[in-house]
Amino acid sequence: MPRIALATYDPGAGPSKDRDLPVLVRALNDAGARADAPFWDDPDVDWAGYDLVVIRSPWDYSWRAEEFAHWLERVGRVTRVANPLDVVRWNTDKRYLGDLAAAGVPTVPTRYMAPGEPVALPSDHEYVIKPTSGAGARFAARYTPAEHDTALRQLARMHAEGFTAMVQPYLTGIDVTGERALQFFGGRLLHASRKAAVLTPGTPYDADKVAHPDLTPWQPTDAELAVAEKALAAVPTRAPLLYARVDLADGPDGAPRLMELELVEPNLFLFLHPDSVPHVATAILAEAEAEAEAPA
Repeated sequence: MPRIALATYDPGAGPSKDRDLPVLVRALNDAGARADAPFWDDPDVDWAGYDLVVIRSPWDYSWRAEEFAHWLERVGRVTRVANPLDVVRWNTDKRYLGDLAAAGVPTVPTRYMAPGEPVALPSDHEYVIKPTSGAGARFAARYTPAEHDTALRQLARMHAEGFTAMVQPYLTGIDVTGERALQFFGGRLLHASRKAAVLTPGTPYDADKVAHPDLTPWQPTDAELAVAEKALAAVPTRAPLLYARVDLADGPDGAPRLMELELVEPNLFLFLHPDSVPHVATAILAEAEAEAEAPA
């Protein structure tokens, strides 16, 4: 009976934001595993006692990047981690978008500004500023050229806290067609979802935001699938991915472009797609059994 950890975050006194977690733990146990959901930063967890650690929802890691990196190394020395550690290291910094663009994946044009580097903001179009390490639209905001001074204050705050900023043109098509998230699990398309625009004009960068507003099921188009498959093929690893989420939005020409490639801890939206739960559980169980049966 394989032991599986679905690593998550400690929500403190409040409820966890991972609505899928208890459903997935139950499905894995029903399928014959011994599964639980330890907090990734719990010092008392014996990670070596698991056949597989799935990085499920450590949704506070982006603000504790160095601590999370040390945890990954420590756990990776004693058991198998999914996704593979080289993929996770690469994907925790959104400068990976430059790698994908260089590989021919249609992405959103992106410039990066690290602390101490010169600052230059667009003067002729709407744009977005966000950190290269972030999640849930934290420290993200949308600006017009007229809001230059406000944008500079955001950059100063981010740089003072050690964050590298990324600046992208705002894809106005998002306001009409939203963003689409294509979920892959166990090597195949699992399901897809669509959400409305997250960044509304005038919302402060440090305000709490609804990360997935108006979420609905979505049937991906052939063009969206082609971009997703091209992005996944460009990931710099030979190891298979257990899971991936490909976030897309329409560019100025109406064609889909990659917004983000989520290979660390993407929300799976199983509450919206309950029929996907058995496939996810089966894929995780197969991964754990392969590790448990591997020769020492």
